[in-house]
Amino acid sequence: MEPERPDKRVIALEDDARLAISGNRAALERLVGALQDNIYGLALRMLCNREDAEDATQEILVRIVTRLSQFDFRSRLTTWAYRVAVNYILDVRKSAVERLHLSFKRFAEDLTGGLGLEAPAETEHSLLIEEVKVACTLGMLQCLDRPHRLVYVLGEILEMPGPEAAEVLSIDPALFRKRLQHAREAILSFTRRYCGLVSDSAPCSCNRQVPAALRAGKIREASCDFAAAPSSFQQTRALVRQVEEARWALQVHRTSHPRLPTVDFARRLAATLDLHREPASES
Repeated sequence: MEPERPDKRVIALEDDARLAISGNRAALERLVGALQDNIYGLALRMLCNREDAEDATQEILVRIVTRLSQFDFRSRLTTWAYRVAVNYILDVRKSAVERLHLSFKRFAEDLTGGLGLEAPAETEHSLLIEEVKVACTLGMLQCLDRPHRLVYVLGEILEMPGPEAAEVLSIDPALFRKRLQHAREAILSFTRRYCGLVSDSAPCSCNRQVPAALRAGKIREASCDFAAAPSSFQQTRALVRQVEEARWALQVHRTSHPRLPTVDFARRLAATLDLHREPASES
């Protein structure tokens, strides 16, 4: 059997890392640009708050840039970068949502208590429906503790291979598999019981959450924190059910695409580094 060929994107990323270490600003900007969206996605799913996630992403990218010369290229650059991100996230103080100590039981009570009969139709396309959907998937993840949330986000949502994810988390692959199985079962059980995207007998649907979420200030009509494009409950349900039934719960998360950060971290970091460079001394 022929050895697996490295992904071209991986090669390009590591080439940029070598150039960046040697002082190439354009390569550094490309490197940060290639990493920032996935790191933001990880931070957002862990912290459940856009501002906190952007702050975390900024700090993580600064750490990656300032420690890049320490990378020995014996593992994948992305593996190393995610390890930097995970270590930061595990050390950072809990977000306001995390401090609520959500459980699946409390989350279910909140969802079922907020259903409205005056809701938009299942077929209505709306940013608010998408906002509710994304917020719900993020909230669902908060019902897992940080170790189980990390394995679920890395192993399932970001589709990282188990051995690589275990390396990122600095845990034994067997422990990774055990945690992932526990997280899968918890998410699956919850969605089958409460999420209408997964089960026709479940009480909750994204469109029926909109009125109560607006009244409670959980979402805002004037501006959305998470929604990137309008969707309808019917459209999302159809997307979820394109895969085999056993994967519907996971598909709820994979069809949830929070909008990208408002900050271009690559340009910001490059500009910051330029400011800190010593000006040439005049003779």
